[in-house]
Amino acid sequence: MSKATYPLKLPLSIKKAAQRLAKEDGVSLNQWIAVAVAEKVGVVETAADFFKKRAGKATGEGLMKFLRTAPKLAPEPEDTLR
Repeated sequence: MSKATYPLKLPLSIKKAAQRLAKEDGVSLNQWIAVAVAEKVGVVETAADFFKKRAGKATGEGLMKFLRTAPKLAPEPEDTLR
């Protein structure tokens, strides 16, 4: 596996929390951050793939056609912006 170096600047509070968690896991801060980034990449790519498959051949026009048929009702009180 090839590796690349990337200078990372973190807010001190985030770095301290990451150091604490890495220590609890018994790994280096570098390894802990690498795993955290890998997990995030996996989540984002999985979500993107899921939504791409879920959308199928849907188009924005189909959505607009559906929305034009929605009843013209006021939002429920809990759905309004405050």
